[in-house]
Amino acid sequence: MAVAMAPRVLPLPRQQSFSPPIVLNPFVHSGSLGIGDKLRTVLQGIILLPLRLISITFLLLLAWLSASIATSCQPGTGFLPLEGWRRRMVQTTLSSLTRAAYFVMGFQVKVKGKVASLLEAPIFVAAPHSSFFDGIICALTGMPSIVSRAENLSTPVFGTILRSLQPVVVSRQDHDSRKNTVAEITRRALSRGQWPQMLIFPEGTCTNRSCLITFKQGAFIPRVPVQPVLLRYPNRLDTVTWTWQGYSFKELCIMTMCQIFTRIEVEFLPVHVPTEEEKSDPILFANRVRQTMANALNLPVTDHTFEDCRLMISAGQLTLPMEAGLVEFTKISKKLNLKWNHVREQLDTFAAIASASKGGRIGIEEFAEYLKLPISDVLKELFLLFDRNGDGTIDFREYVIGLSILCNPANTEETIRMAFELFDMDEDGTITEDEFASIIQSALRLPELDVSVLFKEIDADKTGKLSYEEFKNFALKHPEYASLFTTYIDLQRHQLGMFEEHSIEPPALISETTPLARNKVCPEGSEDSSTTSDKRMTEKS
Repeated sequence: MAVAMAPRVLPLPRQQSFSPPIVLNPFVHSGSLGIGDKLRTVLQGIILLPLRLISITFLLLLAWLSASIATSCQPGTGFLPLEGWRRRMVQTTLSSLTRAAYFVMGFQVKVKGKVASLLEAPIFVAAPHSSFFDGIICALTGMPSIVSRAENLSTPVFGTILRSLQPVVVSRQDHDSRKNTVAEITRRALSRGQWPQMLIFPEGTCTNRSCLITFKQGAFIPRVPVQPVLLRYPNRLDTVTWTWQGYSFKELCIMTMCQIFTRIEVEFLPVHVPTEEEKSDPILFANRVRQTMANALNLPVTDHTFEDCRLMISAGQLTLPMEAGLVEFTKISKKLNLKWNHVREQLDTFAAIASASKGGRIGIEEFAEYLKLPISDVLKELFLLFDRNGDGTIDFREYVIGLSILCNPANTEETIRMAFELFDMDEDGTITEDEFASIIQSALRLPELDVSVLFKEIDADKTGKLSYEEFKNFALKHPEYASLFTTYIDLQRHQLGMFEEHSIEPPALISETTPLARNKVCPEGSEDSSTTSDKRMTEKS
């Protein structure tokens, strides 16, 4: 009576929670001017640009003078709030000068809704943040405090104006800067009117306004009411969007000032008062405010964040398409418990594998070459476990998810020890090349496979035998193999279970092509079923 060989493990349906983002890259703006727009911009700029530059320079000097007077002889600058005539001077004079500057630059500002008072909402949260021109909100709200980098305060002219707003300062040299920033925001928000209102852009970076990315928690940790503020730029020609890839600061300034006018719409939504549930969960508070704003803007939300920008830039430095680094870091890090540094290291490995391919994706050929294995049915199945959307390639996001769900959980000390004992057929504490070849050939169903190159790479001390430490170090550096090992272990156990169930001895033919290891991993008569296979890890994830 013949016993059929156990079927291979096939990929399971993908979790919707790891579906690709709706907006693939919110951090680039590829808009370019047509020939007609360029000609029109140049002709208009000949007249408008010099007049506007002279006017703005004059207004900046007036603003600098007003800011200098408001902050002169002020004790405890940055630690104590401006009071009396100093605060009124900032709120009225600087606000009026800022409005005048925007008017001179050709901005037509349309305001909707009512600005909340300090007692109604200590914090304004504005989105989408897409341009340095978003600062118009300051003029409309009485020059609230903002969050700024410490080095900005030392900038000539602008530094003095910025200092008069009494910003919450972020220092790159301070390792506790993020914690201190949140603490200062909380202190001011709970000061009951002693400090001015705060304006925060919770996205933390500029986007192309195609979606709302993850809101950082800083504005929501104080557990005080916030007023959402929406920004729109309904212009035929976009000369304001400032992203990580696109026009530079200087180019946008010049192009904008060469336009006859530029429209901005600022809408103040009703104040969002946090519920008790939101007060105890800043993430929930932030997400609900974001969803309210997204609904009003009719935009989707994504789980991108500033960390995606850093990965995007790193991908570009590794000669990958910049989009390759976008993984929706908020979702990935939360669900898979990943740190940015770990994902950044995985980007290096991914770049090394994908370097031979076009488009920053890994094909089956690059995957096989990296693993130093031929393309086989088993390898194709492992590849499909990574290829979550079934397009025949693995992008960086799929690679990170695959390593975390399929390989890293299987790459434990216990699994590595089990795999080592599987290879060590004579149980002498080392693995010979013949033992190694026997298992690899069986696992891949390729009895003629030459594994000498792979064996030599693992054999760090060149003794012709693999110690446990050599095997372990290689497995930890190449977690992709863990899924192959654990699937093979499960296959053996399944076959042994079938033989026992039918009271049949394993036939010689099967033992030649798929040897059933009779060692500590799969002892004779074992009915255990492994829980470390890539299939079951997908079920748990």
